[in-house]
Amino acid sequence: MLVDTPEITPYLGKLIKFRRDVHANPELKYEETRTAAKVCAWLEALGLNVERGIGGTGVVATITGTGPGAVDPLRAIAFRADMDALPVQEVNSFEHASTAANKMHACGHDGHTAMLLGGATLLARNPDFNGRVHLFFQPAEEGGAGAKRMMDDGLFQRFPTQAVFALHNWPMLQAGKMGVRVGPIMASANRFEIHVTGHGGHAAQPHTTIDPVPIACSIVNELQKLVSRGVDPLDSAVVTIGRVDAGTVANIIPDKAIVYGTCRTLRPETQKMMLDGIERIASFVAQAHLAKAELTVSQGYPATVNTRTEALFMAQVMAEVVGDDSVKTDIEAAMTAEDFGFMLQAVPGAYGFIGNGIEGRPRVGLHSPSYDFNDDILGIGAQFWDRLARRYFA
Repeated sequence: MLVDTPEITPYLGKLIKFRRDVHANPELKYEETRTAAKVCAWLEALGLNVERGIGGTGVVATITGTGPGAVDPLRAIAFRADMDALPVQEVNSFEHASTAANKMHACGHDGHTAMLLGGATLLARNPDFNGRVHLFFQPAEEGGAGAKRMMDDGLFQRFPTQAVFALHNWPMLQAGKMGVRVGPIMASANRFEIHVTGHGGHAAQPHTTIDPVPIACSIVNELQKLVSRGVDPLDSAVVTIGRVDAGTVANIIPDKAIVYGTCRTLRPETQKMMLDGIERIASFVAQAHLAKAELTVSQGYPATVNTRTEALFMAQVMAEVVGDDSVKTDIEAAMTAEDFGFMLQAVPGAYGFIGNGIEGRPRVGLHSPSYDFNDDILGIGAQFWDRLARRYFA
């Protein structure tokens, strides 16, 4: 059963309309000009001053409470929502389906934006709290490190904050439920390439070559043991090989094969161990077959690590909104990555999940071409943001 959210009820129709309009008009990373303009228009209608263009297409507004402590610019917290869509072709046929080819809100960022606007509406209409709330509407979470770019643009210097919080919809949870945990809740993610160089030649004369293809295959097989036999079973790590490129035609042994993969961990020590192991395995397997292997790592997002005080506080607020029995205070960490981890490296804070699942319907996962945000939870999310600010400054 969904939670009654009477304070936000008068605004729900407008929020749903906003969310569905953004869903129908998705914009990819650093292209969120229309979405940002709509966010600005909403915030300005609340009487807020709005800063545009932070980190490219990012938007920041501040709600100042009426309490005496609100005059202190350091007595502030921040809430973050992401705005970008994914390069996915939507297959849904409902009225608000994407109108843009190969662009889709397949991760619910349209809903995140709408929930935060709902929370901003409640706070701005009744600012009887003793502090300041910064609203961060971030571009390019999906692979563009928009959080870091906003930070590089002076985000926390221009809008100093004691803590920062974010909320992500989670299809694995039923609507009306929420979850958070102390410590890592999302993994770090690094992309890597292994370039295996041998010596090509005719397919009929393999003895005159150093064939990089079976060597690359051996490396891929050996990497599976790095997790199963190198990582503590109580720790978490994932190595995935998503692509292998080699050759041009069937009867020529190529000079080179390239292995593309990702490495995900929850702890920096495990991350270093994994990357060192990938390089070691690739190098020595190649040497054993008289070939050469070179590893290139692209640094991705760090792990999203919740600080203890802020995570426990977030759990308390969740319980006030949806009830104690509907909150998982030690929810399982996910091996997906999230650039909110950059913000948590700079400022204490917490990242939590809000259930998006619809009872009686098959679960549709994030990044699926048939995904849609559940509008029934907009009120819960808006009320959560409102309650969190008021409780923090109480």
